[in-house]
Amino acid sequence: MTEQVLSPVGQEIMLENDKVRIWHITLAPGETQPLHHHGLAYVVVAVQGAKNVIHTAAGERIDVEEKTGAVVFREPGQTHMLTNAGDTVYIGRIIELKTGFDRA
Repeated sequence: MTEQVLSPVGQEIMLENDKVRIWHITLAPGETQPLHHHGLAYVVVAVQGAKNVIHTAAGERIDVEEKTGAVVFREPGQTHMLTNAGDTVYIGRIIELKTGFDRA
């Protein structure tokens, strides 16, 4: 069996230190952030919101409308893809929390 290669959580690291790692992500309409794993607890900030779809590694589909300015906390352990299913560009920040939470 071949090992599945996972992509990074975001497209560019904006800041990283011993406490946090902050990723930038931009998805045009129809664009997908490839399959990736969240080993750390994280916060998502929708800088510019869009209608997104999460496809989990287990095959589940989750429709998510991320409104501009919305902030969401997520527990570690998710493996998924993110697709911009709307007609506007999605811009987000993913803030991974390196301390205070167990890795999954």
